[in-house]
Amino acid sequence: MEVKILSEHYDKPSYKSLDGYKELGGYEDLAKALKMDPKQIVEDVKASGLRGRGGAGFPTGVKWGFLPENGEPRYLLCNADEGEPGTFKDRLMMEAAPHQLIEGMIISAFAIKSHKSYIYIRGEYNDSIRSLEKALAEAYKDGLLGKNILGSGFDHDMDIYVGAGAYICGEETAMISSLEGLKGQPKLKPPFPAIEGYLGKPTIVNNVESLASVKYIIRDGVEGYRKHGTEKSAGTKLFSVSGNVVKPGNYEIALGTSMKTLIMDIAGGMKPGRKLKAVIPGGSSTPILTADEAMSANMDYESIASFGSFLGSGAVIVLDDSNCMVDMLGILMHFYHHESCGQCTPCREGTGWLNKVVHAILKGEAREKDLELINGISNHMMGKTICALSDAAAMPALSFLQKFRDEFEYFIKEGQSKVRGVGYAQMHH
Repeated sequence: MEVKILSEHYDKPSYKSLDGYKELGGYEDLAKALKMDPKQIVEDVKASGLRGRGGAGFPTGVKWGFLPENGEPRYLLCNADEGEPGTFKDRLMMEAAPHQLIEGMIISAFAIKSHKSYIYIRGEYNDSIRSLEKALAEAYKDGLLGKNILGSGFDHDMDIYVGAGAYICGEETAMISSLEGLKGQPKLKPPFPAIEGYLGKPTIVNNVESLASVKYIIRDGVEGYRKHGTEKSAGTKLFSVSGNVVKPGNYEIALGTSMKTLIMDIAGGMKPGRKLKAVIPGGSSTPILTADEAMSANMDYESIASFGSFLGSGAVIVLDDSNCMVDMLGILMHFYHHESCGQCTPCREGTGWLNKVVHAILKGEAREKDLELINGISNHMMGKTICALSDAAAMPALSFLQKFRDEFEYFIKEGQSKVRGVGYAQMHH
């Protein structure tokens, strides 16, 4: 069932304010951390097994360990550009507990010896932006940011930078470009941001949930943090459950909990008279799972990978037997075509062609051999570009076609949906 560590106090309105946050132990972990050796904090974060909660699942402490000892200023960037369709957990965290993120960030900055951090936040997140601005002002006023924090001799400044609504800026090097005032396009790696990031200086980019979790590693210690989750996927994680369930929402569970428990128990199961058909397990860019696969998978990085998909950002999109898979793929392909930054040819052209071909099927203008065309285009896109957006469009296309091919064949032959019995125009009138 639910294990509320990060989200323990999200239901209390007072938790948003500095006073309410402090009443529930806020900033006590910062005081504790500032008395520790920064190197020890990095080691503890490594030992805790915390992995990036933004999608990639890379070990956070290991990433911190990549910073070179070259005396250059270092930057910490919080990736709050939550743009992956189906994901809405960072937004909840910033609105319900802004100080939790700020405290986690100051501890992380102290650990990596950074004196300046930015929260790069999605432009559409008006409530999150206001919530964080208010919390930052409170933190500065209380001496929790700025010079000589809590008398420790550590100085740190934090700012908010608002994006302009580009999905691509969630990719760390594109985010850095945008923060520098350049066009938000990914850069080639290496050099990795830890070596040469913001303004050419060593930079760490972590997700909102990853940074907030650091506070609990300090609070509970390595063993305490590892009490939940599995050996390779430690701790708890917030999952955004959407789609055709009775109770969509954000739920915090121990990693390794079964998907069946999350969907059927915690999120209330399917709507009356409906059957589970498929689940997108980690945001719209992850390969889809059939109902059988979903019901035998666990919510951890390794289990989902064993089914050929990814835990990703933790966005669980639930589809039932009323959903037409051709229509669903059309929606996804439109999104990726629209959000491609156009820098790499396989992605710029590939996302456009995938969108065109899937919509040709929907409009009754496709031939049977166009299904092979989708496979061919997708295979030419995978692993051929600077960032993963190209793969993010190709993977759903390949998996939808592989697992629900009959619906695509039916749509081509009959000019209408096998599930809904009507054509594209009636579905979207």
